[in-house]
Amino acid sequence: MTSTIAMQRALMAITALIGTATAAQAHVTLAQTEAHVGASYRATFRVPHGCDSPTLKVRIRIPDGVVGVKPMPKADWKIDLVKGSYDKPYAMYHSNVTEGVKEVSWSGNLPNDYYEEFVVSVYLTDDLMAGRMLYFPVVQECEGGGTHRWIEIPAEGKSAADYKEPAPGVKLLPKQ
Repeated sequence: MTSTIAMQRALMAITALIGTATAAQAHVTLAQTEAHVGASYRATFRVPHGCDSPTLKVRIRIPDGVVGVKPMPKADWKIDLVKGSYDKPYAMYHSNVTEGVKEVSWSGNLPNDYYEEFVVSVYLTDDLMAGRMLYFPVVQECEGGGTHRWIEIPAEGKSAADYKEPAPGVKLLPKQ
C-alpha cells in the first residue's frame, strides 16, 4: 500500500511539473536570457499563442536605460513606434542620446495555433545594474477584445513562475 501511495504522489508531482512547464511556455519570453550592459542586445520576444483567438497586436514597452531601439520588420505586419525624451541623457558608444523609442508595436494576424517571434535590436546602457533582471512589459491584443498583459515584474526574491502574466526578462551581466 505504501508503494501505491508513493507512486500516486510521484505521478502527481510529475503532472504538476508538466503543468508548470506548459504554463511557462505559454508566456511571452525572451530567446536570449542574459546580456551584457554597455553593449548591443538582440531581444527576440517569443509569442507562443493567441488568446484563444488570433493575436492582432504585440506592444513592447522599452525600459529606462535601453536605447538605440530598432525593430525588425515582419512580412504582413505593421510597425508603430512611440518616441519620446528620456529622463536623462544616456551614453551610447561615443555619444549621448536624449530621446528615442519608448514603445514598439507590431499589428498583424497571428492565428492562435501558431507561434511567432518579434525582434528588437537595442543598446543596454552602462546605467543598468549588472546582476539584476531587466523586464520588458508586453501587451498582446487579440481578436474579439482578448488581451494578455505580460507586465508583472517579479518582486525581489520571487521568480516569473510565481506570477500569472510575468513580463519577459533578461539577466544583466557585467560590461565586457
